[in-house]
Amino acid sequence: MKVWVDLTNTAHVVVLRPLVERLEAAGHEVALTARPLSQTVDLLEDWGRPFTLLGRHGGATRAGKARAAAGRVAAMVRFGRAHGPFGCGLAHGSTDLPPAGRLLRIPNTTMFDYEWATLQHSVNCRLAHRVLVPEAIPGERLKRYGARGAKLVHYPGLKEDYVLHGFTPDEAVLDQLGVPRDKLLCVVRTAPAYALYLAGASDELVPRLLRMLAARDDVATVVLTRNAEQAEQVRAISEQLIVPARAVDGRSLVAFADALVSAGGSMNREAAALGTPVWTMFEGRMGAVDERLIAEERLRVLHDVSDVELVRKPPFAAPFRGRDPAELLALALPWLG
Repeated sequence: MKVWVDLTNTAHVVVLRPLVERLEAAGHEVALTARPLSQTVDLLEDWGRPFTLLGRHGGATRAGKARAAAGRVAAMVRFGRAHGPFGCGLAHGSTDLPPAGRLLRIPNTTMFDYEWATLQHSVNCRLAHRVLVPEAIPGERLKRYGARGAKLVHYPGLKEDYVLHGFTPDEAVLDQLGVPRDKLLCVVRTAPAYALYLAGASDELVPRLLRMLAARDDVATVVLTRNAEQAEQVRAISEQLIVPARAVDGRSLVAFADALVSAGGSMNREAAALGTPVWTMFEGRMGAVDERLIAEERLRVLHDVSDVELVRKPPFAAPFRGRDPAELLALALPWLG
C-alpha cells in the first residue's frame, strides 16, 4: 500500500521515523512531505529519505497560521493528486494532512499527546478519520474537538515508549559537540517561540538558568535552540554554553545527560522514558500526559533556577526496552490490513 506521512515539526520526524521504517520493511511505499520549520529539514536530511517540502510556518498569530495553512493545504492536494493514489495517511499534529485527506478521500490518522492546542485539534479531530492519543488524556477533554466514539483510539504509555524501543545512545554526539566526559552534562531546550499556545509568553527564568550553569566549572551545558535568533541570544550570554549550529542527535544527548531542563514536550517525555531527571519550563496549560508524569515524579516543574539538582546519573542501560512500535502502528493505520 502507498502511505502518505506528513511532518510539520522537528519532533514529528523523531516520532514517526520508526513507524515509517516499519512500513517500508513490510513492503509499503511511503511518501514523505514536510514543512520547513526549526530543525525538521536537518533531521530529514540526516535520515536520508527522500521528501518533498511544502508550505511555510505561519508564525504565532491565528491569522498568519490560517493563511499559511490555506496555502499548504492547496499544495498538499496538488501533491496528493500528482503522487497518488494513497491508501492511507499518517501525521502527528499536522493541520494540513486531515483536510487534504478529506478532499482526496484518503483515510488518515492524526496523532497528538497535548490536548490544549485548541485551534489545531478543532481542525484535525473533525477532519481526520482516526484520532490516536495516549490513554492519559481523558476522552472528555477531546469531545469539544469532535473526537469521540470509534474515531477516538487510546494507546497505553507514552509515544516515546514505542519510538525509543531498542534505542542505544551514540557517544559520537558528545565528541561532535566537544562535551568533556569528566563534567556533569546539563541539556537545556528552549521554548518554541513560534507556537501559538505560547504566543507573547516571556520569562527571565531561562537567561538566569543559563548564567548559573555557565558559571559552574564542573558542568557542561548544551543548549538546543529553535532557530538562529535564539542561538545568537544564547551565545551572547556566555561562551561557556555549547550551542549547536544545526540539529544533533537529541535522544542520545538526553540519554547521556545528568539533567534536562526543557520547554519542549517531546524531549521532556523522552527524558522521562529514558530515566533522565527532567524539569519542565512549559508556560502553557499543563496537559494530561505531563500531569501524570508529575504525579509519578518522572517530571518536575521548574519554579526557580535553584530547583535544578545536578548530580552524576548512573550509566544508561542500553538498549532501551519500551513497547513494541508495531502495536502503535497497528492502532494508527488499521487500513493496512
